[in-house]
Amino acid sequence: MGDRSKSLFQKAKTYIPGGVNSPVRAGKAVGIDPPFISKANGCLLWDEDGNEYIDYVCSWGPMILGHSHPEVIQALEKALRNGTSYGAPTKLEVEMAEIIVKMFPSIEMVRMVNSGTEATMSAIRLARGFTGREKIIKFDGCYHGHADSLLVSAGSGVATLGIPGSPGIPRDLARHTISLPFNDKNGVDQAFEKFGPEIAAVIVEPVPGNMGVIVPHEDFLKRLREITREHGALLIFDEVISGFRVAPGGAQELYDIMPDITCLGKIIGGGLPVGAYGGNKEIMAGMAPEGDIYQAGTLSGNPLAMAAGLTILKILKRGEVYPELENKAQMLFSGLENAARNAGIPVTVNRIGSMGSLFFNNGPVNDFEDAKTSDAKLFRKYYRSMLDQGIYLAPSPFEASFLSTTHGEKEIRKTIEAAAVAFGSL
Repeated sequence: MGDRSKSLFQKAKTYIPGGVNSPVRAGKAVGIDPPFISKANGCLLWDEDGNEYIDYVCSWGPMILGHSHPEVIQALEKALRNGTSYGAPTKLEVEMAEIIVKMFPSIEMVRMVNSGTEATMSAIRLARGFTGREKIIKFDGCYHGHADSLLVSAGSGVATLGIPGSPGIPRDLARHTISLPFNDKNGVDQAFEKFGPEIAAVIVEPVPGNMGVIVPHEDFLKRLREITREHGALLIFDEVISGFRVAPGGAQELYDIMPDITCLGKIIGGGLPVGAYGGNKEIMAGMAPEGDIYQAGTLSGNPLAMAAGLTILKILKRGEVYPELENKAQMLFSGLENAARNAGIPVTVNRIGSMGSLFFNNGPVNDFEDAKTSDAKLFRKYYRSMLDQGIYLAPSPFEASFLSTTHGEKEIRKTIEAAAVAFGSL
């Protein structure tokens, strides 16, 4: 880390807990202090010391068309001239809702919020209000934001009630959450056998990206759809990461599964704070002011976020970028895997579309327990070597890497060459 970033981090720790506004940014998992970013363009970042990086964080997923996309900048400049926030309905909100509904067949109505956490929190409240039940099922390693009901760890065994995953979460509330292993159909069956009439919803990242990328077993997702219908519970797909990333209609298009409620975020804001949740009209009609289930937000549907996100979705709706992203991701992740193999380093690569992860183990990696067998010390050394060579990765072994349309063959080849050096040093 350069002197300017170092100085800024020391100052930040005086005024901000841990010096960061989101914990993983602090770099503790990889033993570094974070570089402070000053600007970004395309697939490149520059820090306060002038160092250049090829970016595979992409703001944790949203920058699918790269940073500072000219059409997005133009849309923001136009919106900015009209004001930044009104606290009143706008035409842009309607256009955003319309394009989401057209691209996601499971969504007939959608409500805009300001973050993925707000989206999942609101979806859970809607599911509980709609079903009149209190318990939910989530899966170990799937992160749905920091709402109390969702920041819960697994209990002592399959089909046991959850425990608080953080201080500040009441045990009585955690009791209403059941946390199970991802990809485990038997665990889901057991939970419904024990608690079926009490379960309001199952919430899942259909393509997990917060324990590294995990490829879902197709029969697992299908079983979730079947068993929720059998028991009158709702199925919630958290597509905050995978929505518009793995396909124009998200993972539900990829796997041809229609959830009851979908949570969105990241890409739909084009890099600005945003979230959304939607479903069929019968379910969504439960939300105030049409129904009695309350949720509100001063900045929901903010015109700047709507302008940026709408511009991105109009480009993605054409569908042209997805084959391009697939080819680039195949080139990158196969190159990384080959570089590791040539260096004699055991790795497992999981990838879906333009998001993927590299685990330092012999695999396979099908759930959080598998992901945790990845060698954290090797990852830390690998990460630091890559950063020194100008490759910006998520500073955690349990996060995804993302590509954008602006990552070219030159940048991908440079990344693979850097990885070969990093693997060689291990």
